[in-house]
Order: sequence, then structure tokens, then C-alpha cells
Amino acid sequence: LAGLSSAGKSYMACQIAAQAQKLGHCVVYFDAESAIDPLFLENSGIDINNDFLYIQAVSVEKTLETIEDLMGQYPETQFLFIWDSIAATSSEKDLEGDFNPQSSMAVKPRIFSKAFPKLTIPLANGQHTLVLINQLKTNITSNIAEALTTPFVAPGGKAIEYFSSLRIWLTGRKSKASFVFDESGRRVGSEVKAKIEKSRFGTQGRIATFQIRWG
Repeated sequence: LAGLSSAGKSYMACQIAAQAQKLGHCVVYFDAESAIDPLFLENSGIDINNDFLYIQAVSVEKTLETIEDLMGQYPETQFLFIWDSIAATSSEKDLEGDFNPQSSMAVKPRIFSKAFPKLTIPLANGQHTLVLINQLKTNITSNIAEALTTPFVAPGGKAIEYFSSLRIWLTGRKSKASFVFDESGRRVGSEVKAKIEKSRFGTQGRIATFQIRWG
């Protein structure tokens, strides 16, 4: 689940979590940005007192190990893991190193390329679900055709694309026509476009537009 800033990524993940709880799933929310408010979760329909576990995503490695440990310790529990977000989660090498981007280049893609083959079978056999929230970033390229056809890219490497069963991109128009106003003219919501970039369920390419009302 990748999207632009303020496109409703966390909100959509919370809606998924609320529906999962109704089906008896235990929700585990990994928060890398320390930005989730309990009131926001409750207003989204999540019961934070039952079958809900909040964990700070300290590092990529620790989050992956926690997912593996929970599946192993509670084999009878169906989990919904939400990782918000993988783009904001540092690797342990990032945390231990300096601020030079060259010193830890492509560390996370290499971690994911090893982790997803290891976790896919346990996730499937336990009927668990892993929701990865990612950011969409501008595709900086000198190829004009590529810039027009592929204006955004999702960081984290190719392993995320290959192992995902469903990939949804959330974008939105910046024009005033996409704003939602109340009776007094204050902006109270936004319009979001969701496009299925990849699907193993025969739904690839479908597009839906909906409104998110912030109140």
C-alpha cells in the first residue's frame, strides 16, 4: 500500500485492521513514525483493548524478527501485521552508522530480498496477512517518456513488488476541484485515487476514486 503524502495510507490500513478484527484476526501495528494516535485508531473502528498490539518499528531487522517470532509462538492465532511504514524504518546499520547516505546504500532492499522468501510460506500456512505501507516518491529520470508513464516509484527494492499479492497506489489531484468543503467553506476532506498496480486476483489496473473526510 504505497501513496503520496497525506493520501490516506495509514487511514486505509486502519480500515483494513477494523475489518480484520471483526473476522477474529489479531492486529499487530508496527509504527516507525510514532505518529499513530489511539483516538485516531478508535475513530477508525479499531478496538485497541482487544486483539490489538502496538509496537514501535525500531529497525527493519527487529520488525521482521518480531513478525517471525509472533507466528512461531502463537500458531493458532491469525495475525494481521501492518507495517507503517517501511520507507520510514531504518536498518540497524543506519542506526549504528553515520549520516553519510553512501555508507549504507541499498541495505534495506538486500534485507527484504532475503526476508520475504523466508516469511512468505509461514505467512501463507498460518493464513496471516502482512500489509506494507510505503511512500511514493517522484521518479527522477532524464527519460521524458518514462517520467510521463511512470511519474512515481516506491522505494525498498524489487523484492516488495515480486512477493506482494496486491499492490495499491494512492494518489490525489492537487486541484481545488478535489477538495471537500463544509457549509462554511472550510476544507474538511480530500479526494483520493486508488489504483491496483499488481494483483494475483484478476483485478490489476482497476481504479477507484473516493473521498476521505478528516472529521
